[in-house]
Amino acid sequence: MKERVTGRAEKAAPAVVDFVVFRSGGRNLTLPGTAVDMTSPIGGPVLLGLAALAVRSRAQPREAA
Repeated sequence: MKERVTGRAEKAAPAVVDFVVFRSGGRNLTLPGTAVDMTSPIGGPVLLGLAALAVRSRAQPREAA
């Protein structure tokens, strides 16, 4: 019984995470496609934050020497 429940949980967990967090819409993706699909919601805001920091550091007034 325990093996049956564990097997079902192993199959259900990625499906639940995919549906709730990433909302892929039931697309069948390859392994690299799935990895990109799962990391893009995290990577996008990180890159946007880094871009904002780069612009901020370029726009700061220079100190008089």
